[in-house]
Amino acid sequence: MTGETSSPALLPDDVERAVLVGRVWDPETGGPRPVAVRGHGSDAVVHDIFAVAPTVADLMESADPAAAVRAADNPRWRLGELLEHGSRPEDDLSVPRLLSPVDLQVIKACGVTFVDSMVERVIEERCAGDASRAAEVRAAVEASLSGFEGGIGSVEPGSHESARIKEVLLEQGLWSQYLEVGLGPDPEVFTKGPVLSSVGYGTRIGIPAFSSWNNPEPELVLVVDSAGTPRGATLGNDVNLRDVEGRSALLLGMAKDNNASTALGPFVRLFDEHLRLDDLRDERIALRVEGRDGYQLDGENNVGRLSRSFERLIAAASGDHHQYPDGFVLFTGTLFAPTQDRDTPGLGFTHKPGDRVSISSPHLGTLTNEVGAAEQLPPWTFGVRALTRYLLQTAGQQDVARDTTETGSRA
Repeated sequence: MTGETSSPALLPDDVERAVLVGRVWDPETGGPRPVAVRGHGSDAVVHDIFAVAPTVADLMESADPAAAVRAADNPRWRLGELLEHGSRPEDDLSVPRLLSPVDLQVIKACGVTFVDSMVERVIEERCAGDASRAAEVRAAVEASLSGFEGGIGSVEPGSHESARIKEVLLEQGLWSQYLEVGLGPDPEVFTKGPVLSSVGYGTRIGIPAFSSWNNPEPELVLVVDSAGTPRGATLGNDVNLRDVEGRSALLLGMAKDNNASTALGPFVRLFDEHLRLDDLRDERIALRVEGRDGYQLDGENNVGRLSRSFERLIAAASGDHHQYPDGFVLFTGTLFAPTQDRDTPGLGFTHKPGDRVSISSPHLGTLTNEVGAAEQLPPWTFGVRALTRYLLQTAGQQDVARDTTETGSRA
């Protein structure tokens, strides 16, 4: 994807107050470096904070991550330079470039967290992944729910009202396992992808050849430490294969976890006195898809309409029942499901190669990626073993440098 060197939307609206951290591939040391971004636009300075924390996961475990980042002072790159390098192939490691802003955190996701979006999951299932039947089934579901005042979006999952909605759908023969997670007491929580598998700003996202009905899912993503405390947030694209999941919910892994199917970024914004968790409860996340064919799709994920609070979603993922010693990131779900026809009437939206997907919000900036074929993208090769080797190698180099300095001082 062509690097954007002057896009003001890349960084948050209040960037002068934001504490932004990410990761950069460093060809000089041969591995990823946690970084902090300070300044505006392409002239923003990117500081290497490896000395503060060798991984972003380590940073999130510190007593005050924002204070630790503010104290770091090791300018190494300009943001514009990194964005320009984003136009090169993803496997070109000869230049510094932006990476996904998280590393050792487990990539978790919550599904059907908006009662509104539950309807689309029911439609997928009833159509068995066949997009041509979606309009018919959608009309039947909406007709069944038309009698509820205020719409189903205001219904609290697990409440008496949600049980009534479930009964109506069952009476209409519209049973679905999505009703339980959309209306019941417990949300859906699943593992979106392996550790270190996510991609960052400017990298292509992958759609496998076996999918012909798919879409982006713009989401707010919480970055949570090992104690279950949210330390920051970023934007995410939970790339979804509607036809695969629609055939069976048991194919969720096949629908969600593919090469480059998780995008995060552009940076993690740490919580501090200028941004607290409460400030994101009404965040509006905008989506734009621009196709090479001139097609344009605009949508929005209104986080304020979440059926469950951030705290309930975190508690469902982590607690006495499940621990994450390196922390985790949590996709909080999306209200948005594209139904606008792209080509053939009645077939709705699906991606095409070269689609440019931009996900943005006032507090978190803009994540932009281009759609590619998952099978043709560079394979994922830098995993946990590679990161471990890099950290050990770097620690050894630092020890040698320290010994040399001490020897020179004694001399």
